[in-house]
Amino acid sequence: MPHIKNALIRYRVIDKALGNKYNPYPNKMDLRQACEMELYGDSSGKHISDSTIEKDLFAMRHEMDAPIKYSKKFKGYFYENPDFTINEKPLSEDDIASIQFALSTLSQFKDTEMFQNFGFALNKIIDRVNVDADARKSETTNIEEYIQFEQSLAIQGNEYLQPLLLAIQNQHVAYFTYESFITQIKKQRKVTPLLLKEYNNRWYLISYDSVKEGVITYALDRISNLEIVEQTGEKPIDFQADRFFKHAIGITASANSRPEKIVFIASNIAGKYIKSQPFHASQQVTEENDLETKFELFALVSEELIRELLSYGGDIQVLQPEGLRNELIKRIQKMNDNYGLKTS
Repeated sequence: MPHIKNALIRYRVIDKALGNKYNPYPNKMDLRQACEMELYGDSSGKHISDSTIEKDLFAMRHEMDAPIKYSKKFKGYFYENPDFTINEKPLSEDDIASIQFALSTLSQFKDTEMFQNFGFALNKIIDRVNVDADARKSETTNIEEYIQFEQSLAIQGNEYLQPLLLAIQNQHVAYFTYESFITQIKKQRKVTPLLLKEYNNRWYLISYDSVKEGVITYALDRISNLEIVEQTGEKPIDFQADRFFKHAIGITASANSRPEKIVFIASNIAGKYIKSQPFHASQQVTEENDLETKFELFALVSEELIRELLSYGGDIQVLQPEGLRNELIKRIQKMNDNYGLKTS
């Protein structure tokens, strides 16, 4: 199994190298070094031979229909179809059969406590595999013409998920470079990873910073040069992930923040959407008629909540708390200014 896994990883590395427009026509040495760096962290040539790369190229051509060609002019390999990638290759019948067997086993446990947090993701995989299988039965070759699944565009940093997960499990220290969204300044960080959390198809690291003496959130797509060291890190004694995010909407949370009672009115149509996709688990309907619906929830006032409320435009009116209401008024006035509108 490790040999098969390593081969699949090499295929992905080769695929990425062949599709790199900024470094075209990689030769066998380039591909070997890229694979060694990915698998072993060095490119000395001790682990992967040129013959292994040749076998990988052969397998990709014949098993994945990869249009790999060799350029005598540039002395390197390339995809004859520049848009090709094995990431978009449809599943084979054997792939589908194997995945369906695994999913049939997992689906028996998806309602248990251990799998409840992953139920949505598991259902999404099951749906996709079933769609591919049905498409093959009906000889449909381009299923994207009929059904499209949501895709994440923020994949940078996802390669850090596994090492960070191991760091959390072992309570090891992580070093990395982090770029601020606001200042674009990169700084070195030393933290103890506590939790990985997904929000809006983007992954975040919740960690303890002993220098700042607090729990800090970092987006994985702004992390670089990650290094995990086998040193036991500091961890807040009272940190519990479910309690830390109990009142959060999105990724914003703090041990020092306090939730507030939030009351708002939504138009009839907007109210139906909000009831079907609640902002927070505490949300409830307190009044309802043919024209509008009144909601209450108990949560942290965060940037994520503000953006959710603003996305409904004039179909929502926040009644309390006053601070949230004033912040929305300020942003709406700024929007008016941006479009040259005057408020009476």
